[in-house]
Amino acid sequence: MISFFVCLVLLILSFFTYGKYVERTFGPTKAKTPAIRFSNGVDYVSMPLWRMVLVQLLNIAGLGPVFGAIAGALWGPSVFLWITLGTIFAGAVHDFACGFLSLRNDGKSISEITGIYLGPNIRNFMRVFSVILLVMVGTVFAVGPANLLVFLFKSHAAQGSILVNVYFWLALIFLYYFLATFLPIDKIIGRVYPFFGICLLVMALGVTGGMFAQGYKIPEIALQNFHPAHLPVWPLMFITVACGAISGFHATQSPLMARCITSEYQARKVFYGAMVMEGIIALIWAAAGCAVYERTGGLMTGLQEMLKTSGQAGVVYDICLKTIGPLKIGTISFGLLFVMIGVIICPITSGDTAFRASRLVLADWFKVDQKPFFKRLRLSVPLLLAGIIISQLPYDIIWRYFSWSNQTLAMIVLWAATYYLYSKKQNYFITLIPAIFMTAVSVTYFLIAPECLHLPAKIAWSLGLVFAGIICAYFIIKLKKRK
Repeated sequence: MISFFVCLVLLILSFFTYGKYVERTFGPTKAKTPAIRFSNGVDYVSMPLWRMVLVQLLNIAGLGPVFGAIAGALWGPSVFLWITLGTIFAGAVHDFACGFLSLRNDGKSISEITGIYLGPNIRNFMRVFSVILLVMVGTVFAVGPANLLVFLFKSHAAQGSILVNVYFWLALIFLYYFLATFLPIDKIIGRVYPFFGICLLVMALGVTGGMFAQGYKIPEIALQNFHPAHLPVWPLMFITVACGAISGFHATQSPLMARCITSEYQARKVFYGAMVMEGIIALIWAAAGCAVYERTGGLMTGLQEMLKTSGQAGVVYDICLKTIGPLKIGTISFGLLFVMIGVIICPITSGDTAFRASRLVLADWFKVDQKPFFKRLRLSVPLLLAGIIISQLPYDIIWRYFSWSNQTLAMIVLWAATYYLYSKKQNYFITLIPAIFMTAVSVTYFLIAPECLHLPAKIAWSLGLVFAGIICAYFIIKLKKRK
């Protein structure tokens, strides 16, 4: 329990300490932001600071810090270290960097930003890669809530009811995606997202309070592998827990708010601050996964069994009922209410911005003005159709490929940020070190994962570290030449 609170305090303090150092390193100025220079009432729209922070949190959060953290709890409380240190030194720096660079480059999408600093070949790769990732993210954040809705209604609706048909819920979710993807950002996203962002935080706090009220004990950090299947911590845990530590998906979302910020000095609060909040949410859910379920021989067998029988959605539902569930107003259970809001609505609100960001990537790529209604429509419809097709694939397959591509994108963005800081003669080690680390994670996972090359662990570990070293050396040589 002490480990949990130490990690929680470190996350909060990082916003006021390391976050300020990162801000000073990038050097914000009083220059006019894209929201002021390119205001168009569609994507470039000025917003109040408090609203942007909550919108950014909801954009980047979704299912990631919940599902990923719960799955990461299979390795035991050592996951607390990755969530805490990953958030402070990698994830929050990554989010700040891509948001700040978008501010400095007219609010451009992440594919265009990486092209500016890493060259046209990377730009073209990132254009394709980021669109594929965003469509996968939007699909994951549609299928997950749809499955959870079916799970919730199975015990209440009549057999054969449309409410237990996953395709019915998918149709409704994609219909909403269609509206949110091309409508002006302040019509839906800017108005309702702050409310749901607050709900996501309240839900996490409710689970925390419920754990203590119900007598659950959060285990202390131990550098041991508690995974029942003995899956290696490196690199599988670092891929499984993505959005709660570092996530390339955030790089696609940060430009959305970079087009709404009215001062560069707001960047730390919007980007670094929202990531710290997400890290706190992930820490709470990881702690719940470790505390609520029994261990056998020190292994997380209770959580593994629950994941096998009920899936991630069922585990979330079970944790809410066991921690918050006993609290009621009349016949309404707080546990069920928070499941509905926090793990159904909130993921959907990340999915729609994923499709919105993919539209903007294509718009930047092909130089399509997004103010005219029909031009936005022309880009939105094919993207949503692609998402509908992908949603027919098995959910676990989509999630695995999403997780790897997610961290690979983060790796590329960190290398771009490193070049930017180097060119400005600033301390580029704050992005270089996490860039090397994430390169090793992504490459090793590609070598070791069953859905990829599936090499033996020792070979994959060695090759992954060697490749990360080669990439680092190559990058430094290129930096010297481009200077």
